[in-house]
Amino acid sequence: MTLNKLRLAGVLLLTVLSNWAVVAEVSKGANALPIFDAHIHYSHDVWDAISPGDAIQRLREVGIKRAMVSSSSDEGTQRLYQADPSFVVPSLRPYRKRGTIESWMYDETIIPYLKERLEKYRYAAIGELHIDGEQAYTPVMQEVIRLAKKYQLVLHVHSDAQAIKFIFEQYPEAQILWAHAGFDYAFVVGKMMDKYPNLMADLSFRGEIINEGRLMKAWRILLTRHADRFLTGIDTYEPQRWLQIKNAMRWQRDLLSVLPKDVARKIAYENSERITRLFDARNNLETE
Repeated sequence: MTLNKLRLAGVLLLTVLSNWAVVAEVSKGANALPIFDAHIHYSHDVWDAISPGDAIQRLREVGIKRAMVSSSSDEGTQRLYQADPSFVVPSLRPYRKRGTIESWMYDETIIPYLKERLEKYRYAAIGELHIDGEQAYTPVMQEVIRLAKKYQLVLHVHSDAQAIKFIFEQYPEAQILWAHAGFDYAFVVGKMMDKYPNLMADLSFRGEIINEGRLMKAWRILLTRHADRFLTGIDTYEPQRWLQIKNAMRWQRDLLSVLPKDVARKIAYENSERITRLFDARNNLETE
């Protein structure tokens, strides 16, 4: 090998090593970020298999510093909250058991249940609740919106974009966390956030927006433009999901590692203040 070729090989090797070092440093930074998980469930089919202490430990082990929790029924959320009030941010789900996702908005017995829980316990949000389109105008959902307004609670909504529009029509000042960013395209989510300043979104189960360490261009633009509107989430919607927490968090870390540092910090934890501000203020007043 000639001297020039040796020099070229050396330069290429240094370039590769330098790139590896940059990637490693970015990944290290992303892995060090504290996480607020906006989408955790601890429902009745998990209680017997995973104790509250064990559940919280599993979440802490992957770097989650705090989590918003809702459950079917709410008893699961209360069990976790009692185990560690500094870790759990409670959200009231309108499901007393599984299997009511498609029918709850027509069940008027939900309203007394929600009122009883709201009088007895403190919450930051109502949801996660599933609703689409004109279901946002059912009498039950209208009452849920009134309760959210009365208690100044965030609405954690799993829905299409149309339902989000209908909720804002009824309650323009609503604070909405859009579950899974609506499972919609970046340009749709962006248009909705441009129109509604109080709309946030969690990114749980949106693994398709990043492929082999490369973030889709439309999502990079959106996450940067509305860096103060997104949160991460694992979504432990079934017992098996609790066994996959490390893999689910790996995707979150991969996403954070390819974002600008200031954007990554906001999405990882800082944006949670918009969810927890009133809840924490109420707690401080009641404990003083």
